[in-house]
Amino acid sequence: MPAEFLPLILALMFFMTVLLLTVGIMQYIRIASQRRAVMEKIQSSSLNTAAAFKTTALGAPGFENKMLGILGLLGHRMGKDTLVEHAAMRPKFLKAGIRSEGAPAAFFGAKLAFTVLMPLQYVLFRALMPEVTISTTMSMIFITTLAIGGFYIPDLWLLDKTQKRRQIILDGFPDALDLLVVCVQAGMGLDSAISRVAQETRFTCKELSDELHLFTLEMRAGMQRQQALKNLAMRTDLEQMQNMVTLLLQTDKFGTSVSQALEVFSNSMRTERMQRAEAKAGKLPIKLLFPLMIFIFPTMFIVILGPAVIRISHFFQNM
Repeated sequence: MPAEFLPLILALMFFMTVLLLTVGIMQYIRIASQRRAVMEKIQSSSLNTAAAFKTTALGAPGFENKMLGILGLLGHRMGKDTLVEHAAMRPKFLKAGIRSEGAPAAFFGAKLAFTVLMPLQYVLFRALMPEVTISTTMSMIFITTLAIGGFYIPDLWLLDKTQKRRQIILDGFPDALDLLVVCVQAGMGLDSAISRVAQETRFTCKELSDELHLFTLEMRAGMQRQQALKNLAMRTDLEQMQNMVTLLLQTDKFGTSVSQALEVFSNSMRTERMQRAEAKAGKLPIKLLFPLMIFIFPTMFIVILGPAVIRISHFFQNM
């Protein structure tokens, strides 16, 4: 191996080690939050409306809460003009299921912390291994790249959390819609039907249940149904939910039957879900082609042709 590639390889190994440690810590926090949520479900027999929307990923007790508190203080000290940015970021946190008041401050604090800590790792690496020679230009490139990457790590985390939550809501939406149709056809009003669906889907799809229950709380607080439905569509960030909200607003405006409209929409949702499954099944052979060509076929050729190649080589050596 050429000696000039050694510093780059060592720096890459150090970066990968820190990255894996960071991912491991984040996974540990996520699993701990899931376990805590399961224990809360088991211990509580009824839905506590006040605590259901105060307890979020940014309100957990223990070490995580202390770290997020430090990040929140750091975010508040970034500047007085960040209040406008905090207000602009709040819809993004609602789409990710984070309703804590200190979420924007902790988010900006995490951006600042990662921007400082990522280049600091490189500086620490240079201090621990002074015998590794890296030019000043390369050092500046490394520091700049790590700082930019650290600045966008919280954004990537928030985007990933939003996409996972959107997929969970999408998977549970057809069943909740069928239950809503049954409740409306049974003679319940739309608001009471949505409240009933929120209770029934609490353990099957907690994310969707929380959003429907928040809609119920907004209606009880005196908000107009039109605005509450629009808020529901905004928080879920789901095209199917937006279509259902538009349908409900139109039926309320023109006085048409809600049960018939929801039944037709439910059938279309089932058809769309089946079409998505068929599309994924159709793409499966193409997705399996490259792993087969890269990993499976070479191994099969080695197993099948390997003994023959060895015997042929021995035959020619003995001639």
